[in-house]
Amino acid sequence: MGDILTVEQAAARMNMSVRYVRRLVAERRIAFHRIGRSIRLTSADVDAHIAAGRVESLTVSKVWRDVRSVI
Repeated sequence: MGDILTVEQAAARMNMSVRYVRRLVAERRIAFHRIGRSIRLTSADVDAHIAAGRVESLTVSKVWRDVRSVI
């Protein structure tokens, strides 16, 4: 299951604010566990959320290939 993090620890791991992590939880955009009234996130879920937001860089060849497919 991995390390279990509090909201504050998850925010520090993502280098984001606690408010941002709470909004992710409220909008169900990240997996979490409710233990009583507390919210906990696994480090694997936090890492998966970060990886899901990855955007690959563009190269000149990719741009030209996409332009050619439009023409």
